[in-house]
Amino acid sequence: MHYLLVILVLLVLIYAPQWWVQRVLARYNRTEEENFPGTGGELARHLLDRFDLGVVKVEVSEQGDHYDPLSRAVRLTEDKFNGKTLTAITVAAHECGHALQHAVEQPSFMLRTRLAQLGIWAGRFGSFLLFMAPFLALATRAPSPGLISALGAFLIMGFGVMVQLVTLPVELDASFKKALPLLRDGYIEGHQVPAAEKILRAAAWTYVAASLASLLNFWRWLAVLRR
Repeated sequence: MHYLLVILVLLVLIYAPQWWVQRVLARYNRTEEENFPGTGGELARHLLDRFDLGVVKVEVSEQGDHYDPLSRAVRLTEDKFNGKTLTAITVAAHECGHALQHAVEQPSFMLRTRLAQLGIWAGRFGSFLLFMAPFLALATRAPSPGLISALGAFLIMGFGVMVQLVTLPVELDASFKKALPLLRDGYIEGHQVPAAEKILRAAAWTYVAASLASLLNFWRWLAVLRR
């Protein structure tokens, strides 16, 4: 009974943030606002041009809303790119916030970028370790390849989770020190500010919520490797 309760609590802690993020974004993404003259994509282009960031592209994405520092592109899903909802406008401003961080080479943003790039190589090396674990165990006469496999599993999934948790301040900065001041500067009305703050908080936690959900698969993998 106690184990069941612990599992239930863990599931709530892992999935509740993701459910909350999706709920907030969906709630304010249903009705177009009359005071928005343009779409999320148009606002993103306007904000980038306002700060002389014409080199940064604005594109439609099927892989979620994000800023790609390697391609120098703000990418929005189709509903945000073409929508005039509060969610579309606010998320567009949030992603532009990352472009502004990149433009001034904000240390925390640059660190996250380096860690994300390192995560790609960590994932590749982790996959190599998982593939080579049985052979390495035989070559080193180790009693079990479990330790090598566990390290490989961490490099593939656990490293990415760690990066997102460590770089949460970067997301909060993009939301509340970059996007919110811009939105208050005539892009949204006073009565829309509280809802925009909720959306910005959800946008900041999007990647962390997804990473927490991936922890469940990571723990399952480790449980299998221990057998």
